[in-house]
Amino acid sequence: MKTVKLFALGLFSAAFLSFTPVSKKLIIIDAGHGGNDIGVKREGLSEKEITLQVAREIQKYNENQDAFEIVLTRDSDKDLSLAERITKINKLHPEMVVSLHINSSPKPETSDNGPEIYTQNSEESKKLAERISEKFHVRSVQEKNLHILRESKAPAVLMELGFMNNTGDREYVTSEKGRKEIAQKFTEVFNTYK
Repeated sequence: MKTVKLFALGLFSAAFLSFTPVSKKLIIIDAGHGGNDIGVKREGLSEKEITLQVAREIQKYNENQDAFEIVLTRDSDKDLSLAERITKINKLHPEMVVSLHINSSPKPETSDNGPEIYTQNSEESKKLAERISEKFHVRSVQEKNLHILRESKAPAVLMELGFMNNTGDREYVTSEKGRKEIAQKFTEVFNTYK
């Protein structure tokens, strides 16, 4: 009888442990600007709207992932200070942070095109920037002393997705096809990081 009870207890323990939820790693996507801070603007489009659309696409594309979960610093058009963003980021202890922005140059229309990545002087952030640059055809990866990079306790990069005043870049990041491709490339980065 004792053997049967031990066997039953063993089965119960194995069953219980197999249903214990595994905590997912968090990845934070920060849609730059928002609310009164519109960022750069062109052809009736604003940076705050584009970054939010791309962030939502990345989250939607990854909603069924087992290994990680995408969390947005903002999921609507609201004012969110850099301090508020950092508080949220550091409270959640994410695996990584990607802050999305749209570039611009002084000219009305520019031949400058393509994404740029900014990172802090940390090995993990540089590694993340390198993984992203392998998936995207980036113009450059540079170190820059930006608040969101400096104050984040997790590996963090800021990515300019393209130039607002370059017609090709603008049309790409605002198209459904472009947003899906960007989301897919980021997913490949998230799946191969670490």
